[in-house]
Amino acid sequence: MAKEMTNAPACGKPDIDHANPLARTMLEKLDYDQLTNCMRCGFCLPACPTFRETGLEPESPRGRIALMKAVVDGVMEPDAAFTDQMDHCLGCRACEPACPADVKYGGLIEQTRDAIENHASHGMAVKGLRNVLFKGVFPKRGRLKWIGKSLAFYRKSGLRSVARGTGIMNLFPKHIRDMEKILPDASGQGVVERLGTVYPAKGEKIARVALFRGCIMDVMFADTNVNTVKLLSEAGFEVVIPETQVCCGALHAHSGEMEQARELARVNVRAFKEAGVEYVVSNAGGCGALLIEYDHLLHEDEQYSEQAKSFASSVIDVSKLLVERGRLPKFAEESGRNDEPVTITYQDSCHLRNVMRSSDAPRQLMRSVSNARFVEMKEADRCCGSAGIYNVTQPEMAGQILEHKMEHANRTQANYLLTSNPGCLLQMKLGVEQHGVGNRMEVRHVVDFLYERIAGTGDETKG
Repeated sequence: MAKEMTNAPACGKPDIDHANPLARTMLEKLDYDQLTNCMRCGFCLPACPTFRETGLEPESPRGRIALMKAVVDGVMEPDAAFTDQMDHCLGCRACEPACPADVKYGGLIEQTRDAIENHASHGMAVKGLRNVLFKGVFPKRGRLKWIGKSLAFYRKSGLRSVARGTGIMNLFPKHIRDMEKILPDASGQGVVERLGTVYPAKGEKIARVALFRGCIMDVMFADTNVNTVKLLSEAGFEVVIPETQVCCGALHAHSGEMEQARELARVNVRAFKEAGVEYVVSNAGGCGALLIEYDHLLHEDEQYSEQAKSFASSVIDVSKLLVERGRLPKFAEESGRNDEPVTITYQDSCHLRNVMRSSDAPRQLMRSVSNARFVEMKEADRCCGSAGIYNVTQPEMAGQILEHKMEHANRTQANYLLTSNPGCLLQMKLGVEQHGVGNRMEVRHVVDFLYERIAGTGDETKG
């Protein structure tokens, strides 16, 4: 039921006495200026993956902003359908570069989800799982290493074959079974265990930089972290890996756990300040997008706001740093295909493109590989459907989006499909598996592809 607005101020938040607890919390948390900045022009509509799939106004950024504003203005009571619409957003933020009014939609959706989570009535199982993951696993390096070792044992011991052969996996939903098939080789030995906390530059040092190793990244994609450090070293950078760094908090922020995200941000700000580096390097678009916005995340924190600004200004994607400051090595491709050039294509990380605004650098690096032909994929800038854990929580919509992506990927006839984010990499591997094209198309992180093709290096330098 709509409520009357009393003594509404000329600007700022409306003066409404909300009876609904969620509406009250949204009024407190949301940036009302951003809500009113939306001009309802519709430029965001063709950029939005869920609107493109459904054609429904509430499935667009403009529609979701209108719903948020209706709740805050007391025009609408937030119900289950409202919550579902907010959950259906991928958070890809493709709407932001398309918006002529520069509406910060990413902040609005995170603030709304934070408010929703404050009033969510999860069952005991869901509540317990969220607590375990967000408080007990992602922030704890020791527990992540244990998970990595367990997954490595699951693969090497033959338990994976047993689970599949006995039909145990059939107890899980299909999208979980599909994801299990494409899980990478996990490890309990992360980049620090393999390279140490400081790795020297080759030749004259250009700058001292730090690697943000991530949480899942350093367990499921430890080889990529190692290759990132070695590639940076080849390009002239001394690399520091602060041991006290923790999870970036992106999964927390996207899931409505904003205060936990802030706690993690404070730890990271301290850790990298002590490292005394010029740049904080990210090789995962999803992590980098939150790291570069720590200044917004901690803007109300008197103790950390200034430090967070300095931190955020130092965050850079590995490809951009290599292109803009690096002493690039030569990249050579030994195709093994009758000396025919291999074909490569690229799937943009949404957060790398839309938040960090780094889409050209990876392409410049890929085009520098000799005997490799780069083919631009149609709609490479569209979300692949991964979006953190979206492909687990919203498998139907994620599957629809992935299917369109694979149609475009298949048309490139690429031997390698490259990307710059672990979530995108897994999602595209899933697409390749489902389409049965794994015999001709390999999905790789762009860093792995490039490092393994440094001219003059042998197998002893890989991984």
